[in-house]
Amino acid sequence: QVQLVESGGGSVQPGGSLRLSCVASGKIFSINYMGWFRQAPGKQRERIAGVIGHDSPTYDDSVEGRFTLSTDYAKNTMYLQMDSLKPEDTAVYYCNAKIWTDSSLAGGNFWGQGTQVTVSS
Repeated sequence: QVQLVESGGGSVQPGGSLRLSCVASGKIFSINYMGWFRQAPGKQRERIAGVIGHDSPTYDDSVEGRFTLSTDYAKNTMYLQMDSLKPEDTAVYYCNAKIWTDSSLAGGNFWGQGTQVTVSS
């Protein structure tokens, strides 16, 4: 139906940068919301950034000023530019989207498989 695929994770030293991508594919009529979540070992999954349509993105305090969410809806793609990375940013990062699959506004809430980000010296 709808698939979300993240890419761009990896290992980086503190202070470094990474750029994550999330591509949505399948039966897409309209994307209503896109967001990034992360889950560190032993912790609950938390929302770190999100955007509704063409509104300005919102961020959790823990990443405000360091991470930047952007979208290219023509490509059904969302990005997360992560700068000034810290060891506490280490987690599996997940893409989330609320997508309408047809003009009746049927659809659902979809998740990607996750991509690992490790920040360590």
